[in-house]
Amino acid sequence: MRYRIWRVVVFLLALFPPLLWLYMGLTQQLGPDPGKVLVDNLGQGALVLLLLTLSMTPLRRLSAWGGWIAVRRQLGLWCFTYVLLHVAGYLTFILGLRFDRLLDDLSERPYIIVGALAFVGLWLLALTSNHYSVRRLGARWRQLHKLVYVILVLGLLHMLWVVRSDIGEWVFYAVSGAALLMLRIPAVAAWLSARPGKVKSFRKALTAKSAGL
Repeated sequence: MRYRIWRVVVFLLALFPPLLWLYMGLTQQLGPDPGKVLVDNLGQGALVLLLLTLSMTPLRRLSAWGGWIAVRRQLGLWCFTYVLLHVAGYLTFILGLRFDRLLDDLSERPYIIVGALAFVGLWLLALTSNHYSVRRLGARWRQLHKLVYVILVLGLLHMLWVVRSDIGEWVFYAVSGAALLMLRIPAVAAWLSARPGKVKSFRKALTAKSAGL
């Protein structure tokens, strides 16, 4: 209940880019090939949302604020939504809804297979993100959702194949992803979890010192 406002903020922020890109496409502001630009933007947006989703747990450990976890599931579902729109845009604007060409792409362009595997993984995570699945799967739920790390690697590999010569932006995402994975190393995670306690102790000491003065 107390985090509802943050969920609303996340919803509006995640909804805005696709609507903006759609408007820009309809008003011919996306260049000579708006369909491809829209597909690329949705794919890149999905990767950003995936990285944001993965950053929620480290931020929670660092700050001890529960709001990060409160919006984590929502960010993950928005990531899946962007990927779903990305795939729909690819089928519509790139293939022209000619599904016979999809088989050719799968055989001639390996990055399509990599992207498809990431999509299937995200679909599984989105399908089991509800409370019923958490109760039903029990300890297996956490094991299943560790698939997100594999999905991140697949997503980065898919993007690397797409951008090819211009990898400057890809390097930024790859380094960010690697950093987020390193923050899940048990020793690093334990260090992060200890930070809020030390900050709280420092504040208490400072308050006591001020009171003594």
